[in-house]
Amino acid sequence: MIGSINCAAVVPAFNEGSSIAPLVSAIRRHLPVVIVVDDGSTDETPALARTAGAEVVRHERNLGKGTALKTGLSLALKHGFEWVLTLDGDGQHAPDDLPGFMSCVEETGARLVVGNRMDNAAAIPWLRRRVNGWMSRKISQRAGRHLPDTQCGFRLIHLETWAGLPLETEHFEVESEMLLAFLAAECRVEFVPIQVINRKRSSHICPVADTVRWWRWWRKGSPGLRHPGKREPAGVRSPAGFNEA
Repeated sequence: MIGSINCAAVVPAFNEGSSIAPLVSAIRRHLPVVIVVDDGSTDETPALARTAGAEVVRHERNLGKGTALKTGLSLALKHGFEWVLTLDGDGQHAPDDLPGFMSCVEETGARLVVGNRMDNAAAIPWLRRRVNGWMSRKISQRAGRHLPDTQCGFRLIHLETWAGLPLETEHFEVESEMLLAFLAAECRVEFVPIQVINRKRSSHICPVADTVRWWRWWRKGSPGLRHPGKREPAGVRSPAGFNEA
């Protein structure tokens, strides 16, 4: 267990019955508390996660990754945690990479640490690699600095900082919005190399629909890049359909 940072894990999950139990078990070798946000699954994801030792929160219907993350991070904040490690529920992230995130915070004082898969980019499916590269270039241009892997969901997040940011998105564009919001708030953001785990099933990301949704968010001016100022904290409201299970 890593005890130097007060941290829980949050895993948004939608129909991840084939991967969720071993993922929870692997995380719990490093962190004692794992919160799985079941985003309206129709399979055995919540039961399997609970059996593996996770605290399960359930959305009655699928509300999107951004909303699932807000639910999980809000609950961790309510529980008194200072940090949250987020991992995708499909098993594409290796919990054994967690010490690198912790070391980065301790060495740099970063408030957001993002996993970087680009050292082994060839292992990422071709279409996702191209879309990720295009989005990362666009966000890097707007941020004025090189951001190698803006779409990675493997992150270590400082909760108090996150709670004060003006985050609005509900789906996969949350990764981009959160990154720009931390930078706009002048918080240190770092990247650490992580493994790329090939999965046998397809992603829940719809390349066309989710890219269009991302582009619409981008054309609005990516509000996350504006300084948050005094706004309602991101974690104070629970979405419709939220239940603790």
